Amino acid sequence: MDLSSKVADQSLKARATRVAAIAAVHADDVDKAGRFPNEAIDALKSERLMGIQIPVDCGGEGRSTSEIAELCTIIAQSCAASAMIFAMHQIKVSSLVSHGVDAGWHRTFMQRICSEQLLLGSATTEGGIGGNLRNSICAIEVDGDRCRLEKDATVISYGKHADAILITSRSHKDAPPTDQVMTAFLKDQYTLEQTHVWDTLGMRGTCSDGFIFKGEAPAEQILPKPFAEIAAQSMLASSHLLWSALWYGIAVDAFTKAQTFVRAAARKAPGTTPPGLLQLAEMSSQLQVIRSNIKAGLGNYEQALSDPDRLSSMGFAVAMNNVKIASSEMILPVIHQALRICGIMGYKNGSPFSLGRHLRDAHSAELMISNDRILGNTSTMLLVHKQETGLLG
Repeated sequence: MDLSSKVADQSLKARATRVAAIAAVHADDVDKAGRFPNEAIDALKSERLMGIQIPVDCGGEGRSTSEIAELCTIIAQSCAASAMIFAMHQIKVSSLVSHGVDAGWHRTFMQRICSEQLLLGSATTEGGIGGNLRNSICAIEVDGDRCRLEKDATVISYGKHADAILITSRSHKDAPPTDQVMTAFLKDQYTLEQTHVWDTLGMRGTCSDGFIFKGEAPAEQILPKPFAEIAAQSMLASSHLLWSALWYGIAVDAFTKAQTFVRAAARKAPGTTPPGLLQLAEMSSQLQVIRSNIKAGLGNYEQALSDPDRLSSMGFAVAMNNVKIASSEMILPVIHQALRICGIMGYKNGSPFSLGRHLRDAHSAELMISNDRILGNTSTMLLVHKQETGLLG
């Protein structure tokens, strides 16, 4: 069930498949213990997948968002937490690729990501504003060629395990909350004082604890473009698309378990219609709709990459928001159908048909970023934006 609109690169898929095989072995323990999936992340680094989005002239492979989305789907079928970490890392990389290629420090940093296979974390949430990434309370202080930042980050994606963190703040102490910048801090340039523990229903292996972040670094590590531009032109789209791809992967694996269960029932009673067969057909139809939604979003994004005005337009933002809303809300019914088919064997932990982890991980989809927040933003834009209604454009 490839998401790429072209024939996927088999060597790239093979690398992701090897990572997925390792992730699968440890997925239940990662979930149960709420621990970081070290084995899967080490495998990602061993397969040299951390810098694949970075341009060739910066040491990467110049891979497209569609190709990376496909890898998120593959890995998510084994361990959604591992896929989420890979996706969030690539979302941060997309900001560097889109807005740091012409900046000397960030260009060198991208070369380091490729050569050292660095893992990038994210700190956009903050005490007092929650997950509203387009507002900040903290402000970066620039003193000559140095910058300093302290932030009460209620969530930092796999903060203890990241090799660097890209963090948002106001651009200066007198700036309004929406006048933001993003800064890359290396691991030896900041300290983390833990304030919250990531003890969650699902996606437990992402280990996104809360911290007081204190960092000091050369001021050149501030990305040269305003965060409003970074969010609109790279971060929003890549977040919605890569997250949707991994959620789709969770649903695909749930479907596979249900299909295996129905096939086993059919072998036991030849010549009869096994229970759950019609529900399986319905699941297949739902998966196709989800896949088509994500593929259309990927195509839209990659066509818009050469047009900054289109990337920043309301119409594009509405389209990307709709991809996320649809994907996140459609995967849960698919997994519920799989649970109904597999019955008690899907309800039990430790069986070949266990679906508890799938169901819990999938519930994160409507909360990252909150669908209510996204719908609120979309509704405001629709007051002035005319929705496209044609089938072919």
